[in-house]
Amino acid sequence: MKQKGIEQFSGKRVWVIGASSGIGEACAKALLSQYARVALSSRRVERLNTIAAEYSQSESLVLPLDVTHAEQMQDAYQTILNQWGGLDLLLFVSGLYIPLRADQFDLEAAEKTIDANLLGPMRAVSIVLPAMLKAHAGHIAIVGSVAGYSGLPKALAYGPSKAGIINFCETLYYDLLPEGVSVHMISPGFVATEATAQNDFEMPALITAEKAAQEILSGIQKGEFDIHFPKQFSGFLKFLRILPYPIYFWIVRRFVKI
Repeated sequence: MKQKGIEQFSGKRVWVIGASSGIGEACAKALLSQYARVALSSRRVERLNTIAAEYSQSESLVLPLDVTHAEQMQDAYQTILNQWGGLDLLLFVSGLYIPLRADQFDLEAAEKTIDANLLGPMRAVSIVLPAMLKAHAGHIAIVGSVAGYSGLPKALAYGPSKAGIINFCETLYYDLLPEGVSVHMISPGFVATEATAQNDFEMPALITAEKAAQEILSGIQKGEFDIHFPKQFSGFLKFLRILPYPIYFWIVRRFVKI
């Protein structure tokens, strides 16, 4: 059994959470340019308004929210239902990246990271899933990271949050495939965004947010579950996962110069 894709985005009702910058902004703009109906959510309402104004020829909703507040997400979803009657695709892109290593571990930063990156998508899914299950239709796409594949430097909280997303998406896929609801697990490598601008090391195979958006939307259209890119980097990290730990750690120490 293969899960469904989306043949074309024109007219589709899409909720992009994390739409104000980076990959989320690039996805929102690509969807609006294809005349999807896009609900734009993030904390920065002024950025959302700018995007909506730029694509005034397409239908959009500006729904500011904080992903750590379930009631704000529920209110935004209710607005979508009131305006459009339903949702075809939830695209959760919002994420928090705070570089952390063991010698400067900050529990408060770790808790914020888990709350935003793991519990945030769970909150969104819990809100949209009942209607999708009832309709036996819909798409749930969550942006994780290749940092969730295995332990990497400076990702002491970010990595575990993204590893949790991988497990969450795998379990969702198993449960939802027979119900007609598609799940898309998205694992980008290094993408030029405000978050990665914090890094003080060389980022291999760095791509633009616009290229990442192309990969994501193409994968969703094809009905892919595992959407990872750029392949030369994400494929290498997938290979590292199957190696014995002594070899894995040797390779990481050799090639990750931080």
